Amino acid sequence: MSSLFHSQSDYERLALLDQKHVWHPFTQMKQYNEESPLIIERGEGIRLFDLEGRSYFDGFSSVWLNVHGHNVPELNEALAAQMQRVAHSTLLGMANVPSIELAAQLAAISPAGLTKVFYSDSGATGVEIALKMAYQYWYNNGMPGKKSFITMKDAYHGDTIGAVSVGAIPLYHEVFRPLLFPSHTVPYPNGYRHPDGPDGAMAETLSALESLLQEHGAGIAALIVEPVVQGASGIIVMPEGCLSAIAGLCRRYDVLLIADEVATGFGRTGRMFACGHENVAPDLMIVGKGLTGGYLPVAATLATERVYNAFYADYEEQKTFFHGHSFTGNPLGCAVALESLRLMRERSIVESVDAKGHFVAQRLSPLLDRPHIGDIRYKGLMLGIELVANKRTKEPYHWNERIGVLVARRARDLGMLTRPLGNVIVFIPPLVSTDSELADMADILSEAVIDVTERGWRP
Repeated sequence: MSSLFHSQSDYERLALLDQKHVWHPFTQMKQYNEESPLIIERGEGIRLFDLEGRSYFDGFSSVWLNVHGHNVPELNEALAAQMQRVAHSTLLGMANVPSIELAAQLAAISPAGLTKVFYSDSGATGVEIALKMAYQYWYNNGMPGKKSFITMKDAYHGDTIGAVSVGAIPLYHEVFRPLLFPSHTVPYPNGYRHPDGPDGAMAETLSALESLLQEHGAGIAALIVEPVVQGASGIIVMPEGCLSAIAGLCRRYDVLLIADEVATGFGRTGRMFACGHENVAPDLMIVGKGLTGGYLPVAATLATERVYNAFYADYEEQKTFFHGHSFTGNPLGCAVALESLRLMRERSIVESVDAKGHFVAQRLSPLLDRPHIGDIRYKGLMLGIELVANKRTKEPYHWNERIGVLVARRARDLGMLTRPLGNVIVFIPPLVSTDSELADMADILSEAVIDVTERGWRP
């Protein structure tokens, strides 16, 4: 279809402009510019189409955020209808209709006690807000000494300076170390890599956390965690009971709990929010990505009344939360988010995710017999396949072999898009994917993995 409207010269022109002017995120541009770029023109359902009309399954939900697929009529109509009213109106000292209605719905579906909604425009800015709220909460309550944070090994919470300060992936963060505030780090329980398996990993995490809280709890404002699934570290799934134990330790030592649900929220793990797997109610929670169904950049930081009340004071006390963004509570984004939530309810989307996740895992299970598949782990429709050079010793492939990059490239040639996390191949499809579509995508993944790791495929 697209090829009717775009000639080869159109592609060449756009490819040249891309090379000359666009700096792509998380992309080594020297390597990128050595190849012909993939230029997406449109989307339909769970597929994306390039300028020449080639079709690709969106196997990573356009970086983990698509819920309903692309070009959804109901979301398009909600956006168009709101555009006829107002595209943007600030929340600084005033309100707009969609942001009020969305805040009420978010409070209704979130873990117990999260009743206050502070909008932003991305997961990283939502994390910045949570960190600043946690810090100022203690400051406003006369405890300015509680100012440090606990994060978890290999955590990723975004790329702004505060978010990077509570990040713990050296490849992404080490170069910026002089700019960051220091944080305490405890292990995230990685059962595959721990010598004593999931139980040993969980025990180590909880022991390290309690020791840290015993020694430094009086000076710690909050712990931030990716609940149940740690994403950018390689889709690491927590052992059951670990999240609730972490929450219990935070309560015992009077440390706020911040749940980063940017990647895990809105049904991705089989619950509306991952905290729901263990009925954990954090003090602060960040949501983004799937909030608008993958349409527009809207995020939110939810807080409890306890946190909110620390800022609720007479003007002269100067306890106001002095933070905001130009597009905070954007009506277009909030209107689409409202329609996305309506569709999720009407179509029971969250309720279908567990079964779909199990289906994909079963479809991929034969890979576990292959010589370079170390682990397949998943929660809902958030799945990672860890590739290893040596299955017996779990020795990883060297970074320079770019094994994950090669598998993703082979999958693209076979008709599916995804991005690896080092040696971990990520599969995070739109939640509305049918069993037939999931089977096709899983088969492409399997073929790509085998082609690269066993048959020596190279582009």
